[in-house]
Amino acid sequence: MEQRAKCVALVGAGVVLGSMSTFFLLELLSRQVLVCPLLSQGNTCNPKCNDLCGAIRQEVSVACSTSDRNDGIRGSDLLKDEIVSEQLTRNIQFFGFESQTKVTASYVVVIGLGGVGSHAASMLLRSGVGRLLLVDFDQVSVSSLNRHAVATRADVGIPKAECLKKHFSSIFPECSIEAKVLLYDNLSEEEILSGHPDFVLDCIDNIDTKVALLAACVRRGLKVLSATGAGARADPSRIRVADLRESTNDPLSRSVRHRLRKHHGIEGGIPVVFSLEKPKAKLLPFKGPSGEEENPSDYQIVPGFRVRIIPVLGTIPAIFGQVMASYVVTQLAGFQVEMEPVVNLDTEHYQMLHQRLIEHEESLYGTAMQVQVDVEEVKYIVKELWHGRSAREPYAKDVGRGMWRAVNELMLVRWDSEKPASVSNLILLKFMEADEHESRTLDDIKEKEPEFFQTVTTVLKRAQLEFGSE
Repeated sequence: MEQRAKCVALVGAGVVLGSMSTFFLLELLSRQVLVCPLLSQGNTCNPKCNDLCGAIRQEVSVACSTSDRNDGIRGSDLLKDEIVSEQLTRNIQFFGFESQTKVTASYVVVIGLGGVGSHAASMLLRSGVGRLLLVDFDQVSVSSLNRHAVATRADVGIPKAECLKKHFSSIFPECSIEAKVLLYDNLSEEEILSGHPDFVLDCIDNIDTKVALLAACVRRGLKVLSATGAGARADPSRIRVADLRESTNDPLSRSVRHRLRKHHGIEGGIPVVFSLEKPKAKLLPFKGPSGEEENPSDYQIVPGFRVRIIPVLGTIPAIFGQVMASYVVTQLAGFQVEMEPVVNLDTEHYQMLHQRLIEHEESLYGTAMQVQVDVEEVKYIVKELWHGRSAREPYAKDVGRGMWRAVNELMLVRWDSEKPASVSNLILLKFMEADEHESRTLDDIKEKEPEFFQTVTTVLKRAQLEFGSE
């Protein structure tokens, strides 16, 4: 009897699960593009109803819009949909419903849809961004298939923007997707950047166009994330996100930074994705139809755009794009992520700072017994907490090359002289700053420099949470 009851329970559970699966399957099928009843076998409309099919597809595409800026379904309402909420359930579990709603209600523009941009756009879509504008003037080529996110051989020859839109509509049909086959320039700026996008992704590999776009975003007050050179690199562990001023090891970002400063007066303030790795290959020589080397500029379709080919390991631009999407989605969700700072110090530098701390403690307090950090923890304090520079200059404009400097002028001192020299009570200062700091009380600093006091307190609280130190 007990065995019979178990069998009945299993059958009942199977019926319930089967019903749920059938329901979701029917829901998904009901969202597919409507099929004309006169369709012939295969995927092509019967010639007699091509116009009707096109009209139906257009209406369905409009109905799938989620942008509240276009009077579509609001992000909060969209997440109430069972299929959508199930598709985005892992994001909802990670961010929380309200934060994911911010993502779903967002409008993001991606300019440049090659190896980097296609992967960035793909993950923005899969992360639930409700409205996307995809911009690229170029077409899918056979050679780009080694790094493109979704393109197939059947897509070769069609515009990259239309290619993404076609594939994206079957991944997240509720997203409002607009594709523009356009070259970004001064004439197309308004068409591309109007509408108050929440974020703009610069995935352009032409310097002049990139500089013009970044300058326009700064001028318009738009949030923008820029990708630098992903070609000729192979080490995924050296990809970083930092301010443009700090990307000194990348040739493309160096040129962009120079032109922004020279022509637009922009020193920094633009986050970029770049690699610390030096390029492993150079541009290939350009050969014409005869096989002989020729002048690349003679074959330029668009003035200023590179004709020569740079070798690309497809995985690296894909990772660049994934990094960009992750950065933007967390920003849209209001989810704080502490990016690893760009600090190029070796073990000897950290050992020097550790020894300097011990000697200073012995000189000031007569003993180093209160030093509660080792070299590895000094590395964390210097690199993760203070980014390799004085706590008094977190927003200094002379970063860049300064980020790669030695630590000859720096030392670790206690923030609160009454507490031990622990991870959560050490700050990095220049020698003269350290002397001044130790001549003052925390109450005096709090009263006269409240912003600095709050900044340091916040950083040290983070250290306390991460290390569990007192």
